[in-house]
Amino acid sequence: MKKNTPNVATHLLVNPEKYVLKTGRFLRKLSLDELPNLINIIKGEMDFVGPRPALYNQDDLMELRKKSGVHQLKPGITGWAQINGRDEISLEEKVNFEIEYLNRKSIGFDIKIIALTFTSILKSDGIKH
Repeated sequence: MKKNTPNVATHLLVNPEKYVLKTGRFLRKLSLDELPNLINIIKGEMDFVGPRPALYNQDDLMELRKKSGVHQLKPGITGWAQINGRDEISLEEKVNFEIEYLNRKSIGFDIKIIALTFTSILKSDGIKH
């Protein structure tokens, strides 16, 4: 992101393209911007699969997660909501997918999500910016 970019979720920016650097666009397209999260996995702060971490100012998302019990899951690099819409779904839809993940959580389901994530990355599915 360019200097002086407003500190809000990308989908809330009026014209997000004007804030993204060319290198950032490339990294985002291939989801390489997620690689630093591997450090968080090693530290035990994240999992490969789980709900994406909320931004500090996404109070509405955090409240929906608390009401549904999703907040008890460790955040992940990818998740069921990400492969079912990523940036294109509403917060309510996102939390509904996260609730489904909470109820179906298993090694097999995680493997399915990881495989579908790679397919989504290759197709650039659901990326708005």
